[in-house]
Amino acid sequence: MYCLIGAEAAIFTIFVVAYLFYIGKSLAGPKPKDVLHAPIFFTVCLLSSSLTVHVAVRRLIAGNMAAFARYWSLTILLGGLFLFGTAREWVHLIFHDGLTIDTNLFGTTYYSLVGLHAFHVTMGLLALSTVVLFHFAGLLRREHAERLEILSLYWHFVDAVWVVVFLVVYVIGA
Repeated sequence: MYCLIGAEAAIFTIFVVAYLFYIGKSLAGPKPKDVLHAPIFFTVCLLSSSLTVHVAVRRLIAGNMAAFARYWSLTILLGGLFLFGTAREWVHLIFHDGLTIDTNLFGTTYYSLVGLHAFHVTMGLLALSTVVLFHFAGLLRREHAERLEILSLYWHFVDAVWVVVFLVVYVIGA
């Protein structure tokens, strides 16, 4: 998992540097300050999910399967809310503001960076959902806690990357 996270961190670094390099270089609008609004609520949802996944693993270690399922499911819900917020933002940007991936350099770098993150959130949610299926099928046991702790590292990475993306896109780049 550490190797995967290292490789993914390198990819995100390239996308972040590209976004920063091309800020303000678009010849035509819209520009970030004209169309972006910081998704505070959905950011809180995603960042809170790091806490819930951590608590879920701790409950599994303690053998409390019901609490594990509640916190793990809450993690999925919070991640899903974040993805919903991203989709809602994209619909608004595309249909209301006319910003697409080929509108200008801002559109290209914005959708590439935020889309890369959304893809990673989606993959994380699929993995988290698979665990829930195993739980409800009665196949998940306390002995699996170490594996789920490793999976939670990926989820923490996705959350940490969002902090960087949020700062670059909505604070620095706005």
